[in-house]
Amino acid sequence: MSTEIERKPKFGGGRVLSDGHVLYWWVELLAILVFYVVYSAIRNLHGGAMAPPHAFDHARQIMSLEHHLGIFHEQTIQEWALHFRPLIIFGNYYYGSFHFVVTIYAGIFLYRNYTDDYPRFRNALAITTAIALVGFTLYPLAPPRMFPGFVDTLLQDPAFWSFNSGGMQTVSNQFAAMPSVHIAWSTWCALALGPRLKNRTASALAWAYPVITFVVIIITANHYILDAVAGLAILAAGWFIANRVTRAGRGAPLDPGTAVAGNPA
Repeated sequence: MSTEIERKPKFGGGRVLSDGHVLYWWVELLAILVFYVVYSAIRNLHGGAMAPPHAFDHARQIMSLEHHLGIFHEQTIQEWALHFRPLIIFGNYYYGSFHFVVTIYAGIFLYRNYTDDYPRFRNALAITTAIALVGFTLYPLAPPRMFPGFVDTLLQDPAFWSFNSGGMQTVSNQFAAMPSVHIAWSTWCALALGPRLKNRTASALAWAYPVITFVVIIITANHYILDAVAGLAILAAGWFIANRVTRAGRGAPLDPGTAVAGNPA
């Protein structure tokens, strides 16, 4: 029997990792969809038009702490950015789209080109996002744009979405600001793409992606600086846990003569 036959997955749409674990794209897609539906449902439990208890008190705590640390510069940065309307318009569109588009691209890129690395990155992202839910639930936080002195840039320059539309108020939690999932996901994308993209320009853009994201979340007044710090912290925790629990793709390479049993990753 040839090696190709022996290493063929039991079902269609499968990829065999070097250690014999098998990934199926349709299982991955289904799992991601289920996870995101559950995540969104929990995240948006208290995300309607009415602020959850203590959301504004928590925001004042964050601003007070940033003042104490000498890092409360969100208003100054936004005031500077407001002089450049194209930058604000770009930020509005970026905030509502890149967060999903780049993350999806990074996941597909890993699955197709670095399949052995994919399970650990997938688990890290899932764990990080699950940890974020704890923050959203225990520490609802009103973003800067809800306070005097800040500008809600989407009201000034609407994009293809708005927090004030009826649909967005139903499906989005405006008080899920701590930690910043935008920063956590964008840094995850940088770690996934930066070292692996062959084109130097593309690699540099991947590494710059979380930095650009940080600028965007500040100039659009959607997050505080400490939200971004917390986003990095939960990603570090997610990566640490994933590194401990992920087995698929990290074992000794499978002997070419060994048949694959179709064990999922």
